[in-house]
Amino acid sequence: MTDDTAHTHETRSHLYAELAAVGAYGADLGHALITMVEPHPGREREYNRWYEDDHYIAGAMAMPWMYAGRRWVATRDLQLLRYPEKSAVAQPVTAGCYISVYWITAGRYTDHMRWTVGINKRLNRDHRVFQDRTHIFTAFQDHAVTVYRDGDEGPRDIHALDHPYAGLVVQVVDANSPEQRGELLAWLRDDNLPKQLAGSPAAMVTVFTPTPLPLDRMTYVKQVDGVETRLTLLWFLQQDPREVWQDHFAGLDTAVAASGLGDVQFVAPFIPTVPGTDRYADELR
Repeated sequence: MTDDTAHTHETRSHLYAELAAVGAYGADLGHALITMVEPHPGREREYNRWYEDDHYIAGAMAMPWMYAGRRWVATRDLQLLRYPEKSAVAQPVTAGCYISVYWITAGRYTDHMRWTVGINKRLNRDHRVFQDRTHIFTAFQDHAVTVYRDGDEGPRDIHALDHPYAGLVVQVVDANSPEQRGELLAWLRDDNLPKQLAGSPAAMVTVFTPTPLPLDRMTYVKQVDGVETRLTLLWFLQQDPREVWQDHFAGLDTAVAASGLGDVQFVAPFIPTVPGTDRYADELR
């Protein structure tokens, strides 16, 4: 290492101490990255190994202000439970058999976004991006509210990706207009979700609003739909969704439609992957 190289490295390392001394650093949930992906047929195992062994770490968890993450999978039997058939999220509605969810520190969205755009450009340049996949539903999102089944008991939303939940249900709801999204959110928070959670196998529901991706995003990730009208709900389950689907999740669209405030565009169950393995990779088709 030359003197100039050593000096440059030392100078850049010094910036980390400066950055750590300023800005938000609370232990709370501010934002999420939710990314649902469909590996191309025949490449499922290769995609899973790339994501497990490289991208989950270098393309996500190693980044500043991304403090928790978890991967989930929909085997074919889980995909067939999804609705509505004509979905504004996934076409066909079964598309997107892997989903990853990450939590980002409140107030650090812009800082994290600058880093993630930069690192993904570098990964792409260094041929560390698996191309045989399609992004079905990928968006950074702002946390709006969390509704709990058991009040102050149990894990909080900041723990949701570390706690060993047995299942995840992703629900996407579109308000009828941008002006109605606030009313829809209030109705979900105060009326619908508390009723749905009572006696439910879900311990909590986290609700998010999507944010537009930056213009310098990677070209293989499409711009986010429904930025002004959409809500994304994540239901964290203490049981396998297949065991409780008919009684608790098969009709989530009914009450929303009756409210007159919006429409359910996507309801999909997932189970957690087993890190470091290819379990479920042969059950996706």
